[in-house]
Amino acid sequence: MKLVEVIVNYVNDVFWGKNILAVLLLLAGIYFTIRTRFLPFRKFKEMIRVITEKNTITDDGESISSFQAFCVSTASRVGAGNLAGVVAAISIGGSGSIFWMWIVALVGSSSAFIESTLAQIYKEKDPETGEYRGGPAYYMEKALNKRWMGVLFAISGLICWAGVSQVMSNTMTESLYNIFKIDKLLIISVLTVLGAIIIFGKKDKIAKVLEKLVPIMATLYLVVVIFIILKNITLIPSVILEIVENAFGIKQAVAGGIGVVIREGVKRGLFSNEAGSGNAPCAAAAADVSHPVKQGLIQSLGVFVDTLLICSATAFIILLADKSVTKGLVGMEMLQKATEYHIGGIGQYFIALILLLFCFSTFLGILYYAKPNIAFLYDKKIGQEIYKVFALIMFFLGGLSKYNFVWALADFGLGLMTVINLCAIIPLSKIAIESLKDYEMNYEKKKKSKII
Repeated sequence: MKLVEVIVNYVNDVFWGKNILAVLLLLAGIYFTIRTRFLPFRKFKEMIRVITEKNTITDDGESISSFQAFCVSTASRVGAGNLAGVVAAISIGGSGSIFWMWIVALVGSSSAFIESTLAQIYKEKDPETGEYRGGPAYYMEKALNKRWMGVLFAISGLICWAGVSQVMSNTMTESLYNIFKIDKLLIISVLTVLGAIIIFGKKDKIAKVLEKLVPIMATLYLVVVIFIILKNITLIPSVILEIVENAFGIKQAVAGGIGVVIREGVKRGLFSNEAGSGNAPCAAAAADVSHPVKQGLIQSLGVFVDTLLICSATAFIILLADKSVTKGLVGMEMLQKATEYHIGGIGQYFIALILLLFCFSTFLGILYYAKPNIAFLYDKKIGQEIYKVFALIMFFLGGLSKYNFVWALADFGLGLMTVINLCAIIPLSKIAIESLKDYEMNYEKKKKSKII
């Protein structure tokens, strides 16, 4: 066991400590942005149109809609990282790190487009349920003819998601205990029962629950942030100027200089939006859409929602507060004090509630990710049920105590699946780009004919 721990920690140090993954994801994002002819800028209007259009596909009662797939992937993206991750970026890299998070979102959305379009192209129907399923493991087997690669990805993903279950539950119970002094056993027991009600039964209710939960929690958070922005509207120009100045070292006050600013912004941005890691395609493949590119565009939009909306919202709460309020603070305490500064004593309770919603939705989202990967490894219903029980046990235990090795395993699994996924989507990107060309040609024809 000691040897395994040493190996896991060594690999994590290479992946995360030396920023290897950040560099790989950033380079891949830039490459895909160029290959797609700067898709995030060209197709943003189309992303909005596609996500708001009525689904014209005949619903068989089992498949999920493109919007539901968007909500599932957004649920897993929007988690504790959108709060604690942004706080860490500002604490270490200063306000300028937010600018680089924005830049990363622009290039990361191209990676999200490529992997999610590929997931749609190579999806398949579950012979028993009629649901669509797919993801990196499936396009690795079908397009690259490398089942071993898909197996390794699926196993890495299941390890990662089991660990993340503990991270999310521990974050929730710690937050609620610190604010409300509610017993951790009571909190995690209630949440575990609620999770079991959602994931067990004849029909999986995860997508339907997240379809309702994600818009509510995002809207709730953004409404409060908009209130804070309007309340401090005269400070907005100076805050934006501060972000830009610090981003380029014009007004640098962070130890280590501009390198630290860029590193923190890039790292936190990439890890928050998950673009290129292979997570979102597991949900994207389940959507019933008329063209693969539509889901690719929708998942690309998800990166913007995660970083440009949710992460930016957190940043503005902190940066609009008086510097004396947040000086010397780190972690969630900084965000709580900044929120209290803006909206009074209710601020800490609001952040605790938002953290609860973000983390619980992430737990549900990653369980949905696990479904197609379990089916890829063992295509029997019993496999799904066993993993659900296992995930709930991990979730419950994580809520009671922090297990450092399990958290390290989550990082290990995420690192492996990201590297494996990048090795697949780089050579396969030409297929997604051909699909984009086909979509653009057909769309232009329909547009001229006034069909759209």
